[in-house]
Amino acid sequence: MTVRIVTDSTADLAPKQAQELGIEIVPLTVFFGDQAYRDGVDLDNERFYELLRTSKVMPRTSQPAIADFEETYRRIFAEGADAILSVHISAALSGTFNAASLAAETVRAETGKRIEVIDSRLTSAAMALPLVATARAAQEGKSLDELSSMIQERLSRIRLIAVLDTLEFLQRGGRIGRAQQLLGTLLNVKPLITLRDGVVVPLGKARTRAKAYEQVVEQVMKLGPLEELAVAESNAEVGEQLAIALKNVYSGPLEHYRLGAVLGTHAGPGVVAAIALVQHAET
Repeated sequence: MTVRIVTDSTADLAPKQAQELGIEIVPLTVFFGDQAYRDGVDLDNERFYELLRTSKVMPRTSQPAIADFEETYRRIFAEGADAILSVHISAALSGTFNAASLAAETVRAETGKRIEVIDSRLTSAAMALPLVATARAAQEGKSLDELSSMIQERLSRIRLIAVLDTLEFLQRGGRIGRAQQLLGTLLNVKPLITLRDGVVVPLGKARTRAKAYEQVVEQVMKLGPLEELAVAESNAEVGEQLAIALKNVYSGPLEHYRLGAVLGTHAGPGVVAAIALVQHAET
């Protein structure tokens, strides 16, 4: 059985890695004024953060059109796939999951084939780690039901701990969630956040980046045994800073993912996160 994996550009998978794994990426769109850029296609990480620093207008983002997903699903079936597993950014943060779901209804009716659409309740490398393992299993011929169970189980074991320069960008974009309670108390400090049930939740605050990284390490240590650990970074400097801190308590491989334009728009410059796949889900 041939099952293809579809996701969106907020997973922050490198194009080469996605191609090797057979993962199809549907890009979101980032706007600077009237200029539109497809995330990860017309606008890479370095160019986005350069524009973020120099542009006189704040960027905004837009989910893919339903038609974009319909075209992707039809093309994948035309290429010979038997079924599709489509996994997307938290529905609480973006309308992408809803657009994919509506497109899936249409293409299912046309083709009679199965398309399962999953709300990851996560984003960035927190989606990427489970996607990579699931795509490898798909290449081994696993069924749609097996792959769906696999990725949902792995998504349940993902933990994200992020350090931001400011909450300003989350507030402007309306994605601040329960971290709203920290506004007004954060002056020249670094907020720590996570995602729970798909929404932004505050974890703490620190006066300096070094202190923030110490708190990230403390949070990681509380998670217990880890299966994987990764860093999601807006730039190599902050990614390496966090990696150095994490290597004091974690000796395994530490993969780095570059945060794309959509996440950068809402989290702002300087954001960095630890993404952990714990060995045992909370009971």
